[in-house]
Amino acid sequence: MAERDPAWKVLEKPSHPHDSARLHVAGEARYADDLAEPEGMLHLAFGQSSEAHARIVSIDLSDVLAAEGVVAVYTAADIPGANDVSPFAGDDRLLADGEVTSHGQPVFLVAATSQRAARKAARLGKVEYEPLPAVTTMAEARARQSLIEPTQRMARGDAAAALEGAPRRVSGRFEMGGQDHFYLEGQVAVATPGEDGQIHVLSSTQHPSEVQHLVAHMLHRSTADVTVEVRRMGGAFGGKETQAALFAAAAALVASKTGHPAKFRCDRDDDMVMTGKRHPFEVAYEAGFDDEGHLLALKLFLSSNCGATVDLSPAINDRAMFHADNCYYLPDVEIVSERLKTNTVSATAFRGFGGPQGMLAIERIVDHVAAVLGKDPLAVRLANLYRPGREETQYGMTVADNIAPELIARLCESARYDERVKAVEAFNAKSPVIKKGIALTPVKFGISFTTTHLNQAGALVHVYADGSIQINHGGTEMGQGVYVKVAQVVADVFAVPLGTVRITATRTDKVPNTSATAASSGADLNGMAAHNAAMAIRDRLTNFLARTYGCGEDAVHFTPGGVLAGGETLSFAEVTHKAYIGRVSMSSTGFYATPGIEYDRDAHKGRPFYYFAYGASVSEVAIDTLTGEHKVLAVDILHDVGRSLNPVIDRGQIEGGFVQGQGWLTTEELVWDGKGRLLTHSPATYKIPTASDRPKHFTVALWDGENVEPTINRSKAVGEPPFMLANSVFSALGRAIAATAPDKRDLPPLDAPATPERILKAIAGHKLS
Repeated sequence: MAERDPAWKVLEKPSHPHDSARLHVAGEARYADDLAEPEGMLHLAFGQSSEAHARIVSIDLSDVLAAEGVVAVYTAADIPGANDVSPFAGDDRLLADGEVTSHGQPVFLVAATSQRAARKAARLGKVEYEPLPAVTTMAEARARQSLIEPTQRMARGDAAAALEGAPRRVSGRFEMGGQDHFYLEGQVAVATPGEDGQIHVLSSTQHPSEVQHLVAHMLHRSTADVTVEVRRMGGAFGGKETQAALFAAAAALVASKTGHPAKFRCDRDDDMVMTGKRHPFEVAYEAGFDDEGHLLALKLFLSSNCGATVDLSPAINDRAMFHADNCYYLPDVEIVSERLKTNTVSATAFRGFGGPQGMLAIERIVDHVAAVLGKDPLAVRLANLYRPGREETQYGMTVADNIAPELIARLCESARYDERVKAVEAFNAKSPVIKKGIALTPVKFGISFTTTHLNQAGALVHVYADGSIQINHGGTEMGQGVYVKVAQVVADVFAVPLGTVRITATRTDKVPNTSATAASSGADLNGMAAHNAAMAIRDRLTNFLARTYGCGEDAVHFTPGGVLAGGETLSFAEVTHKAYIGRVSMSSTGFYATPGIEYDRDAHKGRPFYYFAYGASVSEVAIDTLTGEHKVLAVDILHDVGRSLNPVIDRGQIEGGFVQGQGWLTTEELVWDGKGRLLTHSPATYKIPTASDRPKHFTVALWDGENVEPTINRSKAVGEPPFMLANSVFSALGRAIAATAPDKRDLPPLDAPATPERILKAIAGHKLS
């Protein structure tokens, strides 16, 4: 990193706000739908399938074409290139071609003079279907062996034999639902035609390069003919990693066909119906353990509903298997992962990417063991933590930086866990209707794309003659602060104030072949790429100054007080002006590829992660045993972000991730009917957490360590790991339900989300068990 005096800590000052904070507050931050619409702008809407699975017999679009404001209508036959908007498998269609595989799937595309006209006209299409057998539930898919890929197995030792020899055994099953991303800014794309077949796409996407690639193939053009740009998104959470391509491709098709700019701003209801969700899971397990709660054997069966297409389901389900250990050593273990294919909208990436599902499974198992033994679940958790001699995961990676024991111990003390457990027990003994629960759960989350080649990033840094700096990189800004973090990195290299650095929109014509901003690796990858680019320029400047002032390069120092060279002190602007006159290049690309990771998917062995991020949370809840309603009363979090690039932004990510995880586990319920139609497709029927769901007592502290791996500033990722801190809420709810029949040594049968109905059902089930 840059040489700096102790007062110069651009990367560590908590005072640097999000780069768009002022613009957000003033209402001046521009999103794709805020840009002025040029004359002739067309607005788009899809005609959607009314069937979950059917063959298209005929399409009559005469009424659509005759509708007011309609300029053009397109079907699959009008696509000049590949009818494909999928990340890998080629099974996601821009427009249905002969067959529909889920309710709401796009069948035709309407271009009109206004969004309202397009949406109204899209309802007028007459599509005749021949219904085909539809698989709408996981049970049906399992019975028909409808899979998106073969069932996967990850194992160590002999779980079956260890189960037979274990002193104690438990078995159980539970379900966890999916989750809608509910980003504040919906899916949106604006395509503008250029000369000679070129096209510019402004897209709300986490993956500009993938959108560029798919649009180019759809138009039968080269990738160089398509430029994709994104300045910011109003939230994404994984929902704009693959899903944004559908809307960008539709806009590009219309722009290419008509020669007019085209915008697709998806209505919220249509957005929720058409776009993918978090994977719902069903979990079954058998666990063997001893009287102290040590897990000796585990057979874990994970089933997920992947929906109608492959999307990213293989990698998501793999990550669930990776995280089925969480912080615990599993000596003899077999994890089987079943990836079911149904005629519902395809499940996709969501914050945590399968990790939350795998992690909740093992936490539920630990709670079950504790309930049978009559122990505090924290004691069982502590007994099973990775420790010296027991440091290898079930997939063969060594846990080299195991700070979980120390982190948990500190949180236990600072949150007064033991004292509060006694207070909860005393309260429950006197309260017949309201019951409380408290739980402490840890997090160990692997950081890297598990698809190895995605762990790369590029950046472009320009230094101008007046000393100002412009940066561009492959990371996309969805509110998480990656832009300001990378700007801090570049400012630190040159020892200049952060205001010297101008952040520019992510564009595929500036930095090519980028990976999605996902896997919590945006700052890791792009920060290091930008650092490498900036260092290349700084090295050139150092060499130039050494030659100019007749000193060694080791005598040139970039400091906040100026650049020191041969006894001279110059401002950074003076240096850059002299370098320009001296014909020194002050522009450079930078590249970074995460080292030391490899994974053999066939064997499910290797090192898929560069490092682990840790955390722990204590949650205290109360339930009303008459209504099933609950309240999260207090939350205390201690989380590991290494040497934070920006502590304030990291705290915000931790708070937001926790509350979003709380929503997944308590209120956000997706409901489909027997025909595969989503019933919870608006804020009226789908409940995300609100300000009133935030616990009144909510503390977040950062672990005072640094990454053992040489990441940028020795920081750690913060986007996804905090999501799973909310597991403590679900565990606390389980303990509150258990308090309704305290003499029962069993785990209440609670599924997620823990809605009032499910809490009441769990109370009844626990009392009858």
